[in-house]
Amino acid sequence: MSIKRRGDRGYWPDAYVSKRQSASRAIRRIKRGERVFIGSSCGEPQALVRELAAQFENFTDLEIVRILSLETAPLTDIADKTASQSFNIRSFYLGSAKPRALSRNKRFITPINLSAIPRLFKSRQLPVHVALIQVSEPDDFGWMSLGVSVDVTIAAARSADLVIAQVNPRMPRVMGRSFIHVDEVDWIVEHEEELLTIGKLPEFESAKQIARHAARLIEDGSTLQISLGTTPEALFLGLSEKNDLGVHTQFLSDGIMNLFSRGVITNRKKGFNEGKLVASGAIGTTNLYEFLHDNPGIEFHPSDYVNDPMIIARHNKMVALNVAMAIDLTGQVAADALPYNHFSGVIGIMDFVRGASESPGGKSILMLPSTTLDGKSSRIVPLLESIPVVVPRGDVHYVVTEYGVVNLFGKSLQERAIAMISIAHPDFRDELFYKAKEMGLLGPERSLVESIRSVYPLKIEETRIINGQPTLFRPARLTDERMIQEHFYSLDREDVIKRFFAPKTAFVSEDVAEVFQVDYIHSMSIVAVIGNPGFEKVIAVGCYFVDPATNLAEVAYSVDRAWQGKGISTILQEKLVRAAMEHRISGMVAYTTPNNKYMIDLFYKLPYEIYTSCDGEVLTLEAKFDQPREPETCSA
Repeated sequence: MSIKRRGDRGYWPDAYVSKRQSASRAIRRIKRGERVFIGSSCGEPQALVRELAAQFENFTDLEIVRILSLETAPLTDIADKTASQSFNIRSFYLGSAKPRALSRNKRFITPINLSAIPRLFKSRQLPVHVALIQVSEPDDFGWMSLGVSVDVTIAAARSADLVIAQVNPRMPRVMGRSFIHVDEVDWIVEHEEELLTIGKLPEFESAKQIARHAARLIEDGSTLQISLGTTPEALFLGLSEKNDLGVHTQFLSDGIMNLFSRGVITNRKKGFNEGKLVASGAIGTTNLYEFLHDNPGIEFHPSDYVNDPMIIARHNKMVALNVAMAIDLTGQVAADALPYNHFSGVIGIMDFVRGASESPGGKSILMLPSTTLDGKSSRIVPLLESIPVVVPRGDVHYVVTEYGVVNLFGKSLQERAIAMISIAHPDFRDELFYKAKEMGLLGPERSLVESIRSVYPLKIEETRIINGQPTLFRPARLTDERMIQEHFYSLDREDVIKRFFAPKTAFVSEDVAEVFQVDYIHSMSIVAVIGNPGFEKVIAVGCYFVDPATNLAEVAYSVDRAWQGKGISTILQEKLVRAAMEHRISGMVAYTTPNNKYMIDLFYKLPYEIYTSCDGEVLTLEAKFDQPREPETCSA
């Protein structure tokens, strides 16, 4: 192991001059059969890698060690063409390697969590003989920054027998544990060139919709880890109205820089490393790299710190936002470096999934489009059979597609299957339902209902403060069955009679099915819920069902006794009216008892002419939307 001996050499500028070499001569210092680490991601020392590729005929059995990323020089192609006699590649990567571009080289992949790689180097379980790194120019004290790529690079450099550093004036000087001293490197190659960058990502409507859903899960004061890709890029727009966000993430990006510049990210409420943007690398544009330079509000640390689940869990409301490639009905997840996040791979995903889940108020959120780019295949599949699992089902919490959000934590396999079908693309839900039945994930009593094909109307969602508590008014979902049952069981006898015209004591699935099995057009249910998604409590339900003969919507309401008298039923009624009018329903009708003063008063709040009739014990209230009530006038 070669940690260079600082202090037993002369003045560092003299050492710097004596270590300068051309790239060609420096690469010739590498011996056959050695293991060579290449600095990762956008910190790749391109000049050194190009020279290494150019001299491949001089080497036999070199093992190239790197984090999977886009190659600027064709080392993998050389390994293929020379049958690995020149180079053998070892790419650290946790993804499934399903895409064609990755699959053909999957033999080179070493699955491992990013947090564990530094230990692999430092323990010499995987000895690094040579480290090729890229650094900034030395400061007045001889310290050079690893800039945009600290991650596992600093551990490799400090563990390597031989360190060759490309000194690039364009590498930013980044604060934190990003520095290596001139005395700690063996050879210096001065070469100025542009750092690797990524341009503007393409825009997809599905990504924007996913971002809207995910942003609703993020509270003010949260600390974020955000992976790369088109969907996270759209997410930054959805976060623009948040306050006091913090960042503890694997990579900083332009989106994070923009939120910081707007004052959305302040890092004041992280609970740990407050006041600092913390990461282990950066991937973005030249503007981002300029933003990093000598910025005291940013610290880069090694991956065994940034990706340590125990460190991650110390942050307040830690939210991990990662992109998945596919998820099956039981919650198993495949993830891969897709075209728009290829620079980073998915090597840190499990560290943050587990760390965020242990954080006070933390959340792990997995995001994916419901279909492939061509729309021909569903990314929600019955079972991951030929695709390796990256995130086990027991670690999966929130899953977001453009069709909604579900929380799988603590859910049975049947509940998971129903949840995943509900956020799949409507074109594939029938097939997924039948496959789930075949696999035994759904009980024999489950039938294919129209609501499975319905698209959740996100625009109806609204959070209001009721009795000092945030209360979400939203359309009912297929996954609400148990919560709605519990709501009906919580009603007292008098309220049950008002709602069901009978003193019911049991509310089996068939009794509540009409409430959550809705198509959001001819049948609509809106619930008022409190608590975290996936573990909410229903405190009120309002619903309508259209009679095709009259085109009138029959309405019914129920509110927990503790929440009555707080205007909840009025809000439900207003939302149901707007939904009914949007779908060209003619009006509303309610059937109640003559002594149900609350229902009568509620119905009379409608701004339409009210017609009443009484048939024995049933009072009928009717209002048509094309008959507005005349305003009352005062007479002398």
